[in-house]
Amino acid sequence: MQRLRIKHLTEYLFPTQVTLNPHRLLLRPREGHDVRIETSRLEITPAYNIKWQRDVYDNSLAVVNFLERTDKLIVASEVVIQHYDAAPFDFLIENYAVNYPFMYALSDQADLAAFQQTVFFNDRQIVNDWLLQFKPYGMETFGLLVKLNQAIGSQFRYQVRDEAGVQPPAQTLAQRSGTCRDYATLFIEACRCLGLASRFVSGYLHAPATEAGNATTHAWAEVFLPGTGWKGFDPTSGEVTGSSHIAVAVARNPEAVPPVSGSFIGPGAAKPLLRVNVQVNLLA
Repeated sequence: MQRLRIKHLTEYLFPTQVTLNPHRLLLRPREGHDVRIETSRLEITPAYNIKWQRDVYDNSLAVVNFLERTDKLIVASEVVIQHYDAAPFDFLIENYAVNYPFMYALSDQADLAAFQQTVFFNDRQIVNDWLLQFKPYGMETFGLLVKLNQAIGSQFRYQVRDEAGVQPPAQTLAQRSGTCRDYATLFIEACRCLGLASRFVSGYLHAPATEAGNATTHAWAEVFLPGTGWKGFDPTSGEVTGSSHIAVAVARNPEAVPPVSGSFIGPGAAKPLLRVNVQVNLLA
């Protein structure tokens, strides 16, 4: 087990006073057998009231309503967690799913069907053409996923993008570059083209860069493997996820789970300046 402290600061600075509409916050790590929250603190400016709920994916969602006009929005989250997942390869896949292709068990098919449907349908043929190089039929399922994961991590160039959302898989393939969320989206759509249930994960990564701060949130993918459940793959690094990855939110659509989302009412020129600072530190 390791203890990690996660600090996440989001600041929107407006040139004039605006009215903030309700905002959605996805900042609290997903708890389970591998992650436990030890302490949690959330500070928000301006004055507000907050309502916590679980969304359709069981993510911990905060809905914030603001009580006054403001020229800044500040959301500061600090969480200390206990992370127990230290052996990412300690699992077994059900015999029927060891080799690709396979069909999910009848009892799982209805629940997994949505996660097998591509979001970027118009890119499906381009993704299928890209998959031909892996010659997937007859491969071990896990080996195929590792190969796909490593190919994106090693053959593509990471590039920071300030634009919201994700870029289509066809664009990532054409440019051979993208952000972590673009890589995860390509990996997910490739898995779905192969008939494998997969989902998008937004969260935090413990690494030298995040130890120092001035980092951002991270994104990766999970694939449902019979016998082990949702297994994480990080195509940015080409690694299978483990105790360095802390999931906050999962979704079928990669654009559905930004950490902070909402809108405001103000003059047309009132475009805010955005600052984000994420720091993840290992505690004694």
